[in-house]
Amino acid sequence: MLIWAVAVAVTACEKQAPGADSLAKELPAPVPDHAAAVNAVADHYYAFTLETSPEVAYFAGVELERHNGISDNSPAALAVAQTTEDEMLADLLAIDTEVLTGRTEWITHAYLVQTLQSSVAQRICRNELWNVNQMGGWHSGYTQIAQLQPVGSDEHRQQSLSRWSKLASFVDQEIENLKSGLEQGYSAPKTVVQRVIDQVDGVLALEIEQSPFYSPAARDENEDFASATFELVEGQIYPTLKRYRDFLADQYLPVAREVLAITANPDGLACYEASLRAYTTLDRSGEEVYALGQETVAANKARVIELGKAAYGLDEFKAIIDRAEADPSDRFENREQLLQFSRDMVQRAESEMPNWVGMMPEQPVEVVPFEEHEEGTGRSAHYRPASADRPGEYRIPLHEPEEQSKGNAETTAFHEAWPGHHLQVAVGQSVEGLHPVTQIVWFSGPGEGWARYSEALAEEMGMYTTTAGPIKRRAWPARGMVVDPGIHLFGWTREQAKDFMNESGRFPASRGDEMVDRIAILPGQLTAYDSGGLEILALRREAEEVMGDDFDIRVFHDRILENGTIPLVQLRAHIEDWIAEYEASR
Repeated sequence: MLIWAVAVAVTACEKQAPGADSLAKELPAPVPDHAAAVNAVADHYYAFTLETSPEVAYFAGVELERHNGISDNSPAALAVAQTTEDEMLADLLAIDTEVLTGRTEWITHAYLVQTLQSSVAQRICRNELWNVNQMGGWHSGYTQIAQLQPVGSDEHRQQSLSRWSKLASFVDQEIENLKSGLEQGYSAPKTVVQRVIDQVDGVLALEIEQSPFYSPAARDENEDFASATFELVEGQIYPTLKRYRDFLADQYLPVAREVLAITANPDGLACYEASLRAYTTLDRSGEEVYALGQETVAANKARVIELGKAAYGLDEFKAIIDRAEADPSDRFENREQLLQFSRDMVQRAESEMPNWVGMMPEQPVEVVPFEEHEEGTGRSAHYRPASADRPGEYRIPLHEPEEQSKGNAETTAFHEAWPGHHLQVAVGQSVEGLHPVTQIVWFSGPGEGWARYSEALAEEMGMYTTTAGPIKRRAWPARGMVVDPGIHLFGWTREQAKDFMNESGRFPASRGDEMVDRIAILPGQLTAYDSGGLEILALRREAEEVMGDDFDIRVFHDRILENGTIPLVQLRAHIEDWIAEYEASR
């Protein structure tokens, strides 16, 4: 419901001279306060999200008042959430955004409308009915949350025990949701299901005191709490995980779909298009993404050939990539070398950042290796935002270091830390005046787009130390725009997809299957990186053309970053307004 400014209209009748007409003077109608209306919806969305999905806070660096909640994944709770979303979206769509121009509420409105419209559109996917996800499913998310669970006081200890005693009910409901999905024709791909089984097995293989679910007790000195946590993990959490694991292995896996494409599920085509738009924040069809991706890949390959001629004297794409792959100096000897190399790259990039961005955040970022149970399970390197009591984390797998390329490690470090995700998220957290809702909403198009742009920016900054890095950096981009719709829309086989991705040399050949399964369970997500990166680069070119020698790269980057991961449509409007202001001042 919209919140309007309250005005009391009083109709006054003055006494008139005898014989004069007595007419009521009509006062103007109340003027709606659109800014207040936006903030009211944002407050509602923020509070509702943290109440019903408190897990979001830990991955957004947001502080919670209490740490005892777990999402309600029941059909009844989903129905309530959808009704609430519908009401909030209706309120937002009734707001005149023209009057919000130049105000922070314009940014808030853009975030909320995009996320709510995306959520409504994606209902057709029925994600809750096939929620088996090796890339970030509840089973891996909760292991991370357990390691972030606050302890150290009686109240925090009680909240920890309260939260984790609720996990069994959550998992039982999850099993019921998956059973319902199978009955209605929904399932995750068989290979994805096996990966999740392997991930759960990795947790169950740990001794209780080494389990991430025991982490709260390991970080607290209270013996009674340690005993209670041990009993909870041993008596409830592990049996619950085992029950889920056995359900997947014995009942779900045998009937899970063989087909990778989302179109194998009911309404799969509509689901893909909705997911694509949600990830990219652009109104671009799968066919259009596929065509642009092919065009961009061709241009990138041409540039690789130019670099290959200069570096190796070769003029054929495959030969150049093979030469880079065969370079023994581009390989790691062990896990420790990979970890230290990545830390050095992050430190070097951080020291150079003040020359490329004005809004330099204070939050540090650390390079943190995967937990043992995460290694080799299909999870990718990723970034975890900072919070009040911990730095940002660039989390990396150290699995099979001898197969990993130093050039690719450089690219990934720049993507995830500086000048990529860490800079982007930390700037968004530091900007005063933004509604906190911008901290818990993330859009892949601008988010991953900035990180992809950062891979190229790092080269411009002089950060790459390897010959292979700049070559491989260009060999991979936009392939996600091709292979993702290739699998989901055009019937690409697993081998066809692997060959197309492996041609780039960006990942070890052994990771081809992991990448295919990632695309299968996250339809549309891999297209967001270059959809966003190309848009940011296009905006930079527009600004450079208009401003000429007056163009300041630090100011441009500040304008890109100052509104967080605002949808790409609004990001374009924001940058074009900035360019127009420059032109008007000439």
